[in-house]
Amino acid sequence: MRRFSLPLLLSFFVLAFAAAIPAGAEDGARKATERMKDRLPVVDSLKENGAVGETSGGYLQARSELLPRQKAVVEAENRDRRLVYRRIAERTNQSVREVGEQRALRIAEQAAPGVWLQRPSGEWFRKGGGP
Repeated sequence: MRRFSLPLLLSFFVLAFAAAIPAGAEDGARKATERMKDRLPVVDSLKENGAVGETSGGYLQARSELLPRQKAVVEAENRDRRLVYRRIAERTNQSVREVGEQRALRIAEQAAPGVWLQRPSGEWFRKGGGP
């Protein structure tokens, strides 16, 4: 089975979010996807070193003490994800919660080994596997 790099997979999903936003949607959602793409290397690094994990609701959550700049990145990422989830929810007649949960499933499927993930029960685990 061919393995893809985490940055490549996450870039794909950022672009998929952008494609899911209707053409008439608020420009803010498109700008949010660009900001998400720009901060992707920092988010990847935080996930790879175990400082943050992905919740079952599709958001980042600190798994250890974060520096102020790291905390600001997580907050900005979650704010932009909320905005994008809202636009997708409006387009697909779903709730923002449903969109986030569906996104969390895709994130978990494609997460690199060692990334912290949260089950719907709230239990945290590190994704298994190896190179």
